[in-house]
Amino acid sequence: MSSDRENIFRARDDPGAFAAVFDKYSALVHRYVARRVDAQVADDVMSETFLVAFERRASFDGSEDARPWLLGIATNLIKKHARLEAKAWKGLVAADLGEVRLDAIDEANARLDATATAKRIGAALRRLPAGDRDALLLYAWGDLNYEGVAVALNIPVGTVRSRLNRARHKLRIAIDPGAARDEEVEHERGLAPASDS
Repeated sequence: MSSDRENIFRARDDPGAFAAVFDKYSALVHRYVARRVDAQVADDVMSETFLVAFERRASFDGSEDARPWLLGIATNLIKKHARLEAKAWKGLVAADLGEVRLDAIDEANARLDATATAKRIGAALRRLPAGDRDALLLYAWGDLNYEGVAVALNIPVGTVRSRLNRARHKLRIAIDPGAARDEEVEHERGLAPASDS
């Protein structure tokens, strides 16, 4: 079995060799994208991910694992899709086409959530800065390690660690709002001077 590097390098001269990369990773990329966007859009983003990867195969860095590269492309396409969708919603509102409710998407997602905890986690994920959210989702849903996330987002590994730490902290608080109060109390106790008695 050929490695990702061999298949992608061979695809530079023999485009058909790229099929092995698609066969190996299409389900993974689709699963990652489908967790971030609706199913109909996920098919398009997954397809576009491999189209972009195929077009950019000559610029592949030569690593043994193509997952960070592919999931980085997918993450950028998800952001592009979100920007285009937001622009379309703004256009609809500006044109005053009927009663468009901008929160309809959030309401639909809330109905799909199985528990109140899932709702809080979803809201916390949406409030995360985009960089923190991307790092967390590549790590959790893309099944990448810290180095893989760093490659996918083109950032240092230390930045990945910082982003994951911040994201985990915020999600812990979303899961258990009392955790924030407990942390504040512990912090205050740590700052209080020790008694001499």
